[in-house]
Amino acid sequence: MDARAAVDETWRTDAAGMLGVLARRLGDLDRAEEALQEALAEALRRWPSDGVPGSPAGWLVTTAWRKALDAIKREATGREKVAVLARTPPDAPTGDDRLALIFACCHPALPEAARMALTLNAVAGLPTEAVAAAFLTPRATMAQRLVRAKKNLRASGVRVEVPPEDELGTRLPAVLTVVYLIYNEGYLVHNEGHLAREGLDLARQLAHLMPREPEAAGLAALVELHEARAAARFDDQGRLVLLEEQDRSRWDGAMIRLAVGRLARAAALDRPGPYQLQAAIAAQHALAPSWPATNWAAVRALYDRLQLLTPSPVVSLSRAVATGFVAGPAAALDEVDALAERLSGYRLWHATRADLLLRLGRRDEAAEAWRRALALATNPAERELLTRRLAALGTE
Repeated sequence: MDARAAVDETWRTDAAGMLGVLARRLGDLDRAEEALQEALAEALRRWPSDGVPGSPAGWLVTTAWRKALDAIKREATGREKVAVLARTPPDAPTGDDRLALIFACCHPALPEAARMALTLNAVAGLPTEAVAAAFLTPRATMAQRLVRAKKNLRASGVRVEVPPEDELGTRLPAVLTVVYLIYNEGYLVHNEGHLAREGLDLARQLAHLMPREPEAAGLAALVELHEARAAARFDDQGRLVLLEEQDRSRWDGAMIRLAVGRLARAAALDRPGPYQLQAAIAAQHALAPSWPATNWAAVRALYDRLQLLTPSPVVSLSRAVATGFVAGPAAALDEVDALAERLSGYRLWHATRADLLLRLGRRDEAAEAWRRALALATNPAERELLTRRLAALGTE
């Protein structure tokens, strides 16, 4: 392997661990990142002639450590700080270092958008340009956001470390939320699946790094079940295809089996949580031979359990879809209409009403509900789908 390929491969597989171990020891993510970038540049200068070292990640961490100490020495209070740091140089990066970096990037001290951007940049290793493109943001704006995020972490005294056991339960949900949001950013974007892939990879990493945390496994299973349907989510013209209309032969059976097995192992830990329940609902859909043959009673029961854990009108709306198949569209419409005060500004509330109204033969009302949904939708794929629905009714 040549030097450039070795550097690229090491960055792809070990960036988060290297950044994590350096930031933990230096107490500063920004400084760790600068030092590691300098080490990468030195590797590109030296490895072509010296050869790729046996442990590329260890070499880069050691070189970055030395460069960070040199930078600290040049500061006014640097000598004393260097003396303290030099006593315990960093070890080679481990899974704990990667996990510590994830928790730091997802710290509640940062706004949600900053958490997502920093996680993609520092943990997933995406360059600023790629993160900016993913969020349709100018590069300069994203660069400023990342700089502010690192400064906020430093100013808030956030350490790059795995939270102690007594804090893990309160900190983990924020991490899982960021990873799921990253996946969802790419979920409905045709031919631009890199964000969805990063979200899937991050979810799997968390499940691997935290094998005794069933909610981490639940999130990984949920994302895998969503991703297993990716090939059928858009038609040949790039148009969104709803779950009930998808060609199930195009689903990834191996990934579905992997996710269901992962979910079963999580359930065996007997600590149910919202991601496990959402994954269990997705599994019911993934294992059903068709949309009508779905076990709707089981789906509705799972939504009942989810509502107990995380009360939400959106959960109630999803439950109403199952009610439509268990008790009929009229009963489901009653449930949906009961949510009007809380969800009248939510596009999926109107879309769900439209489907139920159409099943009841109330075409004009269904068309009006779809118009309301279209007015609220921002995703291009969703807007195109809603426009098609309206056209099929002979209206616009």
